[in-house]
Amino acid sequence: MEKWNGSVVTEFILLGLSDKPQVKVALFAIFLVIYLVTISENLVLITVCVHEPRLHSPMYFFLINLSVLDILYASVFLPNMLVHLLMDRWIISFSGCAVQIFTYLLLSITENFLLSFIAFDRYVAICFPLHYSNLMNASTCIKMVATSWLTALLLPLPVIVMALKLPLCDHNVINHFFCEATTLVKLACVDTFTIELMIILSAIFALLLPVIAILISYVYILSAILRIRSGEGRSKAFSTCASHLINVSVIYGTAIFIYMKPVPKHSENQEKMVAVFYTVGPPLWNPIIYSLRNKEMTTGLQNLMKRRLVH
Repeated sequence: MEKWNGSVVTEFILLGLSDKPQVKVALFAIFLVIYLVTISENLVLITVCVHEPRLHSPMYFFLINLSVLDILYASVFLPNMLVHLLMDRWIISFSGCAVQIFTYLLLSITENFLLSFIAFDRYVAICFPLHYSNLMNASTCIKMVATSWLTALLLPLPVIVMALKLPLCDHNVINHFFCEATTLVKLACVDTFTIELMIILSAIFALLLPVIAILISYVYILSAILRIRSGEGRSKAFSTCASHLINVSVIYGTAIFIYMKPVPKHSENQEKMVAVFYTVGPPLWNPIIYSLRNKEMTTGLQNLMKRRLVH
């Protein structure tokens, strides 16, 4: 635990999104609905994929993992936000802050790489359909998911360790709604060039590499789509690609805004608003964009409901 004006910091005060009671009540209602919808739709997706034999494919294996990740992601932030919106003071312990930083980075980086593997899966399916089953076998898919988690487990550790060892000589008030590495950097009373450089280098690996992989995959996918003779087929494929790319742009764009520029240049209130999108948004809209909109998932859901009604 680091020093604050000569004493040991044991807790931080998070200012949250607003200090106005009426706004906090409105935010509580909004985030409660978002959390319930997020958990429900991701559980529906997982249930349908598990119980519908036709959905036992690599693509839906990745989507099940994405939904599990989204449930964990939403459950890390939203319940805490709901509780704290009902309290006058939003306080988190030093150890709790450290756990939140690690958990956030673990889940975020895992999702980044998982999204890149989903794009690669679509690339193989569209560009090499005859070799798809051999290239994307069960062993390969498991290794991809394991790589996502292992990379996310190891990559942020140096940044987290450095952030937690910073001398916090200014104050223990964080103008945010959760703890992250950049918030601790802003409280430091020493030169933070080294850790800021570490954050940017880590972000290059955790953000730009998956983005480049996704863009390359979609360049080949779009090239293959343009060779489709059916206008309806091209339109459907373009619609799917566009929704995926919009989702990726929002997730990576907001994260790059936070982590790919020097910390002192951030506007804290602006940063909080951006953070709402990349913490609350993706778990909510990922199931809709990636699966609940397509015909296979809709048919699987209908079949599951019929079986439940029969029994």
